[in-house]
Amino acid sequence: MVVSAKLDEVYLQVSCEPSIAKELHQFFSFNVPNAKFMPSYKNKWWDGKIYLFSIKTGKLYLGLHKYLELFCEERGYAYKTDIRKSKETTKEVLEKHISSLNVPFSPRDYQFDSVLDCINSERKLLVSPTASGKSFIIYLLHRWYQKKSLIIVPTTSLVEQMTKDFADYGFKEKICKVYSGQDIFESNVTITTWQSLSRLPKEYYNTFDVVFGDEAHLFKANVLKGILEKMKNVKYRFGTTGTLDGSEVHKLQLEGLFGEAKKVISTDELMQKGTVAKLEIDCLILKHPKQKKMKYQDEMDYIVSNQKRNEFLCNLVFSLKGNTLVLFQYVEKHGQVLYPMLDKRVKNLHYVYGGTDAVDREEVREKVEKSNNSVILASYGVFSTGVNIKKINNIVFASPTKSRIRNLQSIGRGLRVSDDKKDLKLFDIADDLQCENYTLNHLKERINIYNEEKFVYNMHTINLK
Repeated sequence: MVVSAKLDEVYLQVSCEPSIAKELHQFFSFNVPNAKFMPSYKNKWWDGKIYLFSIKTGKLYLGLHKYLELFCEERGYAYKTDIRKSKETTKEVLEKHISSLNVPFSPRDYQFDSVLDCINSERKLLVSPTASGKSFIIYLLHRWYQKKSLIIVPTTSLVEQMTKDFADYGFKEKICKVYSGQDIFESNVTITTWQSLSRLPKEYYNTFDVVFGDEAHLFKANVLKGILEKMKNVKYRFGTTGTLDGSEVHKLQLEGLFGEAKKVISTDELMQKGTVAKLEIDCLILKHPKQKKMKYQDEMDYIVSNQKRNEFLCNLVFSLKGNTLVLFQYVEKHGQVLYPMLDKRVKNLHYVYGGTDAVDREEVREKVEKSNNSVILASYGVFSTGVNIKKINNIVFASPTKSRIRNLQSIGRGLRVSDDKKDLKLFDIADDLQCENYTLNHLKERINIYNEEKFVYNMHTINLK
């Protein structure tokens, strides 16, 4: 017999025989990707796994209760729980409520279905791509509950952007924005970066009734996980993300913190509907003179400092029509090298990195929205997640990456449509060093992602002379 009881809004208390507890410990354990490269694993301090069920405490994330039920069903164990399903809200009731809000437009079918599902589940992890309207879903959920809501976002830019989105949807109340230099005051809506929130006393976390984790894929980080774990009294929990990293442990950690994952819609479906820009990808493989095999960081340093490669990038950017976003990885090694090279040739150039103030970032976004020939040179860390600029016609991946999340989030920066923009061109730059090299393998990883997402792409090899 396995018995679970709701301990608080974070954990279940599970009671069972010691032998079953050991099975649960293994069932809710997963290998961490690339653990073998971590010092704690190499030094044999850690076995490379994350365990989501504790034998010692009997605790399991509340959001994983359906997996616990499945575990018992598969093994033939009797299962008893005190979790009861709430009375369901009907489609008609939600339609009437939304019509009373006087929002400037009606929710799309998949947005409406997601809101209804969230209300009836009381916690949910929504997986939906960029430009699918996740901020509108958050707004509709807040207006449904009319309770004190906390919205956690990864950057100060997104604090300002979410605030502006709420105003565009017709929200009249004053929103409390929590980040450096901002005053904290009583409000029904608080929007904060996780960094700022982590500096506040844990008592503050439980003053809210509803929590939203925007760009929830970032919540596997220990600080973010700790914040959600401290919210023991916050019942309604909703995460939104465009991307999960593909590892089971990541998905289950997020489901444990927020609730069961729901795939809202795919980018391909949005393209078919004309909701997002039609994407075309040119994979440009730059063929270098033959090199000796290098260590990863040595290869990165060679690539970003290669004069011919950087000249090629600048020539490519200068040749493109419309607004272009150029994304790089290393600020000092690459961003600061490309900036003066582009500045000599590009009239409307904007340089954005981690040290750029939130107000300045928002100003860049507004300027580019009004332009037809601007270039944003930005670090992945700042512009790959969440920043909405409708008038991006081209994206250039100036630095290689194999991260599924970074790749798809970066593409998402340009998928929004506007009156005079319906297409997006991505230039995915890879490097062939004519030996076994990391960046060429990273391209293969990205090609796998493009195939999974049904993106159209073309391959071109260019000799660097």
